Amino acid sequence: MALDKRRCAPAVTRNREPLLTVLREILPPVGVVLEVASGTGEHGVHFARALPNLAWQPSDPDDGARASIAAWREAEDLPNLREPILIDARKRPWPVQGVDAIVCINMIHISPWEATEGLMAEAGRLLSFGQPLVLYGPYRRSGHPIEPSNQIFDEDLRRRDSRWGLRELDEVCACALSEGLELDRVIEMPANNLSVVFRKN
Repeated sequence: MALDKRRCAPAVTRNREPLLTVLREILPPVGVVLEVASGTGEHGVHFARALPNLAWQPSDPDDGARASIAAWREAEDLPNLREPILIDARKRPWPVQGVDAIVCINMIHISPWEATEGLMAEAGRLLSFGQPLVLYGPYRRSGHPIEPSNQIFDEDLRRRDSRWGLRELDEVCACALSEGLELDRVIEMPANNLSVVFRKN
């Protein structure tokens, strides 16, 4: 059964409400939101339920993740939660058009840098003036000593894959700016994470 394919990530239950608070402020009142690297699909379910006037388009490069998203979608039966699509952030162009916002949660540090470059390039292509790209996750910041928990997390990521690890926020912002995305705000989040909002200039 499809329901057996649902995956659960404990972090979702901890961060979904703080994230929802940010998204309520940043996202447009109506339109299509593309979620890049949707993972288990639990965030999409939560946000689609809470924001019924937005169509939520999940995506993921992993077959198992997309199966989990589809199973959650079937179980929850939310009319504004779309079928997941295959997007590998590194591979351009993405098979999507007509989005009004892009959300990317916990991808940048668990992927090669090429995925960040692809994310910024496609966000710059897909978004219109003023529309937001919202990132969430841990970052390194100049002038801010890295938190002990993030240092341990970063070392673990790099052991797992040398291409992974916490990114310098300044480098992420520079990559975004090169694709026409200006930093709008940085919001402190629980557990030493940040919400980083860019807008198409």
